[in-house]
Amino acid sequence: MLEGYAPGFGRDAVSMMSARTAAERAAFAQPLFAPGMWVVDLGCGPGSITLGLAPESRVTGVDRDAGQVERARAAARRAGRSTVDYLVASAYDLPFASGSVDVAFSHALFEHLAAPLDALAELRRVLRPGGRLALSTSDWSKARLRPKTANVDAALRGHYLLRRQAGGNPFAGRVIAEQCAAAGFTEVVSRARYRSDMTYRELAKYVEARLEAALKGEGRDRDQLASAARSAWMWTRGGDGDFSQCWVEVTATR
Repeated sequence: MLEGYAPGFGRDAVSMMSARTAAERAAFAQPLFAPGMWVVDLGCGPGSITLGLAPESRVTGVDRDAGQVERARAAARRAGRSTVDYLVASAYDLPFASGSVDVAFSHALFEHLAAPLDALAELRRVLRPGGRLALSTSDWSKARLRPKTANVDAALRGHYLLRRQAGGNPFAGRVIAEQCAAAGFTEVVSRARYRSDMTYRELAKYVEARLEAALKGEGRDRDQLASAARSAWMWTRGGDGDFSQCWVEVTATR
């Protein structure tokens, strides 16, 4: 199965992930937590959200990247959070017994998965009957950018192409609720929330950097990516603007 992590683990990507907190990113999930529960954070990255989840519960962060898990463990030690642990594992093969988890949480993972239905089936397996699911997934098709010039559009098309080449879906938020229902979850509720994840100019530089990095390799669709990179170059040298990302937050029941 073709699957990668399109943003990569460069300084800008790790800094962006590390700035995320549970207070901001997991507010919709907080009513699901209760003392004594076991909560799993799938795709935890550097663990900045995990640390703030369910402070009176056991929390396990899971990520397939060993480097991110090491960062998360170091952050937990600094915070003195003894009820949080982290492990390296695949979203498709979790090392947990069936029916053992009370709440499964995930932020900014499912847009990068090549087989989201398989990951949802695995989460459903490890959740106890009546256990709860809370997912937050981006939908670039509803992102708000002003001004959205021809160069911005062209650069973003290249960005979306890189996401798809890595096995993901840049518009995953559009279908995540339906996928939860298809995987057998019930009481599926979704809502859209907009956040300014980065500035308009920061997004331009972020997209330009990823397109330039892709062109240094031997990947596919080089002509399209080169054209998108030229548009991104123009975008980064243009004026300021506004950017907010659409995050689709879903809760459901096992």
